[in-house]
Amino acid sequence: MTSDTAVPAQGRSSVAVIGLGSIGGVAAGCLAAAGRHDVTACMRKPIARLTVERPDDTIEVPLHALADPAQATPVDWVLLCTKTHQTAAAAAWLKRLCTPATRVAVMQNGIDHTARVAPLANGAKVVPVIVYYNGERLSPDRVRLRRAGASDLVAANDDDGRAFARLLDGTPLRVELSDDFPTLAWRKLLINAVANPITTLTLQRQAVLRRPEIQALCLAVLAEAVEVARADGVKLGDDAPERAMATLFTFSGELGTSMYFDRLAGRPMEIEALTGVIVAKGAQHGIATPLNSALLTLLRAVNDAQQARAG
Repeated sequence: MTSDTAVPAQGRSSVAVIGLGSIGGVAAGCLAAAGRHDVTACMRKPIARLTVERPDDTIEVPLHALADPAQATPVDWVLLCTKTHQTAAAAAWLKRLCTPATRVAVMQNGIDHTARVAPLANGAKVVPVIVYYNGERLSPDRVRLRRAGASDLVAANDDDGRAFARLLDGTPLRVELSDDFPTLAWRKLLINAVANPITTLTLQRQAVLRRPEIQALCLAVLAEAVEVARADGVKLGDDAPERAMATLFTFSGELGTSMYFDRLAGRPMEIEALTGVIVAKGAQHGIATPLNSALLTLLRAVNDAQQARAG
């Protein structure tokens, strides 16, 4: 649900973006271009400038970047934009950037944002964020933003969520404030639970989801996930699988998914926070998830082979 609560303007803040991939690159570029905050990119190999292809324009911005956590100092905001399996590797950055006065916007997939990040955040307040926009990393210094719905980001309709919305004022990234964040987080997980595995295993973009036999498979996978979500305390209607597929069909068939792009690039894939969490929570609640388990087995095999090739 979108809140009608007004989001007043905010003064200048210091912002560190950890991870300059598809999601972090878009966020850092849009914030830097808006010019309202002091933005630092925390990345393995610093770049001097970043180009962001947006729906209405292409921008190129100078970028203050750091490669060594020892060079970092505390900031007002951290945007954690790594993949979930890279969270532990961000611990050194979080330790240097965070104090109890810092807010950490966790812009990652999955449903356990706070539990995953809070132990590493040096007392900072964790702000879970759902990312809907489609980002694509075209090169180390170039990313592309594509719309994938009415909102680009969702945060809880509370003080921290409203502060996050104010932070993004002046950028093209649209923030929705929700009074039922856990349900929306699960709804996003449902979308990821079929779009990511299917595009990755077939090595096709989202147009593959429009095949009738693939649609039937997706609905069955989603039915399992909805049963798990309900056992986890989330209220989802009987039409939740159909709603998830209808949402996916509003996206262009040309869009890829993060897992698909990772497989193409030979990178480790974000499996456990998507399909893995559904299977794990199913086991926790005594719910069988044979289709999700089959997808998880295949994805893990592909991931292991990629890591072995990477050496």
